[in-house]
Amino acid sequence: MVSKVKRLLIGRPMKSNELDHEKLSKVKALAVLSSDALSSVAYGTEQILIVLVAAGFTAVWYSLPIALAVLGLLAILILSYRQTIFAYPQGGGAYIVAKKNLGVPTGLLAGGSLLVDYILTVAVSASAGTDAITSAFPSLHNHTVLIAVSVIIILTILNLRGVTESASFIAIPVYLFVISIFVLIATGFIKYMTGGAHAHVPEIGAAVSNVSLFLLLKAFSSGCSALTGVEAVSNAIPNFKAPAEKNAAKTLVLMGIILGLMFTGITLLAYWYGVTPDEKATVVSQIAESTFGRGALYFFIQGITAVILFLAANTAYSAFPLLAFMFAKDKYMPHAFMVRGDRLGFSNGIIFLGVMSAILVAAFHGNTEGLIPMYAVGVFIPFTLSQLGMMVRWYKTKPKGWQSKFAVNTVGMLTTLTITLIFIITKFSSIWAIFIFLPVVMFVFYRIHSHYMNIADQLRICMDDEKPVIKGSTVVVPVAGVTRAVLHSLSYAKSLTNNVVAVYVGFDEEEIHKMEQKWEEWNPGVRLIVLRSRYRSIIRPLVKFIDTVEWKTASTDHITILIPQFITKHWWQAVLHNQTSLFIRSYLMNQKDIVVATVPFHLHK
Repeated sequence: MVSKVKRLLIGRPMKSNELDHEKLSKVKALAVLSSDALSSVAYGTEQILIVLVAAGFTAVWYSLPIALAVLGLLAILILSYRQTIFAYPQGGGAYIVAKKNLGVPTGLLAGGSLLVDYILTVAVSASAGTDAITSAFPSLHNHTVLIAVSVIIILTILNLRGVTESASFIAIPVYLFVISIFVLIATGFIKYMTGGAHAHVPEIGAAVSNVSLFLLLKAFSSGCSALTGVEAVSNAIPNFKAPAEKNAAKTLVLMGIILGLMFTGITLLAYWYGVTPDEKATVVSQIAESTFGRGALYFFIQGITAVILFLAANTAYSAFPLLAFMFAKDKYMPHAFMVRGDRLGFSNGIIFLGVMSAILVAAFHGNTEGLIPMYAVGVFIPFTLSQLGMMVRWYKTKPKGWQSKFAVNTVGMLTTLTITLIFIITKFSSIWAIFIFLPVVMFVFYRIHSHYMNIADQLRICMDDEKPVIKGSTVVVPVAGVTRAVLHSLSYAKSLTNNVVAVYVGFDEEEIHKMEQKWEEWNPGVRLIVLRSRYRSIIRPLVKFIDTVEWKTASTDHITILIPQFITKHWWQAVLHNQTSLFIRSYLMNQKDIVVATVPFHLHK
């Protein structure tokens, strides 16, 4: 039943040689890897306005120069990450750049920040998409967490079906969103130019007495949340069709152009229409209503905006498993993240991302505004470290024309460092948790790495001196009675060696006497050892007996504990039995350096 449900949800298993068919074209990659960045248009301008309106409606004109500064930073980041793509075509982005140029600890900080940021990406996208739905249908406000978690489950299942299939599904709504936003911007511009919009808005340059540098910096840092997701292309280069780095670079530039145009258009329309933040209606919702009225086009834009905000999470679903794979390959995350699933994706990374983001949504009650500051600072840390790492690379290698590349990364590093500091200073009350969480994450990385190194040291052998030791074999078979399962186990044990002994643990003299009589009557050709247990424990006397056998024969024999176990036909039938064999096996496996094996006997009814 479980297998059938899995096949229905995920699809047929794919062969390893089908991996090349899972690579993305530029058209599909733009949809999958740019959905996060493009979707930020839906809340980037709003985050600027939320800060500015605190100083009064007159201050909203500052959104225009702040948006211009955000666009300048976007251009710097696009140029910087384009250089990273060609310098490190194997992918990994900030993690690889920082690790190779700034050292392992810095690489772990950059990569750890990105891993946390991808979890936040899914949570923010699901929450923001839910906000768009509840703006159109206010009656759903009380169900925001349920809606967001349901969408995360759907996206997780979709991505478990494979990169190509998820990309084919996602491409249509992503491009519909881009087209609809451009239609909204074009129509809004025409309406404004023809005098159709008559909102009273403050003039550009109007004096605002209570606007401080601190407030403007806070608004700028909030607007920079529109730039999250820009790095995803450089992390996921291996997902592109050949030539991977060239296709990735073109996708990155195209994404930057589309994002810049949409962000500019929405910010201008918000200013011209005099839009201010509203808890029950997003900025895009208000612009669409002012442009088209509350008709079919309005609901289409709200619907497609909600969809793209949900699908923005797919950027994380594409990048997180690849980054987790690289961490696991370097032994800083569990090796399970290196395993490809039935559909050739890194399934464990996809499932882990979905579970963690759903927990985060529930913990924050679907509050997008509470998640965005941590989300933004989580990505600007790797932004800064990536730029610094590239500066070190250019300075050390000094390739032809390195000075211009060095200058681009220097400007990028200084800008992103400034924004990171602004975030820390202006929004510390919202982001303080990340300064506890990141050190904990890095500590976990080091503990995992230490474990793998210790395992390697203990398992390593000297191939010149250490050879297999040939010994005899003593097999101990714990028995609970004279049954077909015991017969099956003794038959197997005697095929291995003649040195077989059966062990029975009894609690009272009457049952011990009955067992000895039955065994003598059956006479299987195997000696029965009876152990008396005054405290009704099976494991304690059995372990003492095994210790005695070890003391007598360990130097000459390998000791094997062969445990009979019957397997019920239906899962619910297993609940009716005490599973003593499983407890014995689990205890011995964890406590003794001996061979512990189970001989199953399958029941048919």
